Amino acid sequence: MTRVPRLGLGTMGLDTADDATAVTTALEMGYRHVDTAQIYDNESVVGDAIAAADTPREDVYLATKIWADSLAYDDVLRTARESLDRLGTDFVDLLYVHRPIDAYDPPETLAAFDELVDDGLVGGVGVSNFTVDELDEALDVLDTPLVAHQTEYHPLFQRPELLEHAAEHDYSVVAYSPLSGGRVRDVDEVVSVAEKHDVSPESVSLAWLAAKGVSIIPKASSRRHLRSNLEAIDIELDDEDVAAIDAVDREVELYPE
Repeated sequence: MTRVPRLGLGTMGLDTADDATAVTTALEMGYRHVDTAQIYDNESVVGDAIAAADTPREDVYLATKIWADSLAYDDVLRTARESLDRLGTDFVDLLYVHRPIDAYDPPETLAAFDELVDDGLVGGVGVSNFTVDELDEALDVLDTPLVAHQTEYHPLFQRPELLEHAAEHDYSVVAYSPLSGGRVRDVDEVVSVAEKHDVSPESVSLAWLAAKGVSIIPKASSRRHLRSNLEAIDIELDDEDVAAIDAVDREVELYPE
């Protein structure tokens, strides 16, 4: 099973050709993981941006997600192929259940995901925004191994039980909104660690997640921010730094169900 790369580019909101040049730039900088979704309505521009990069498709770990209204068996099979067409590719490396709501029915939905893997259209199955109980159910139903769980995770929204579950069952956790929508710059504990290392609070937030073994998909469009995020995963935080951020007691969930 291929592991999810530690750093990727989140693309929610990058929905025009000009926006999506960030994808091309990121790949040419060395990013190798791009994350999109049907509901972002940008798979076509993301696919075009990947094609425009001087990076072979087989070197790009490409992920997309099936939205909640298309999780019936036949809809999964149909819309997954539509996503491939929009992305201009014969396969995606990772396909997620975006949220376990609406049409989600574990035996029916996940059987379709298994079929897509068997047919070679999908490299691996992921889920997103699941609870531990929902993860356990998915693991029981899936024939193919679970590759990843994508979830909101940042210093202001921590769910260590999800990290523990992933470690126990050997799949990756992928953190979206790892900068808490920019709020990390106002978290005293993060700012203190950033001052210690002479880096930005945003870089510390990414380094903290990387230190915990979490893959991260921050969105960025400028070359400066893309470079800063790429460099952040090489910042070495010590145990005291990690513990200080672990102890943040404020909570802000940006994307509740």
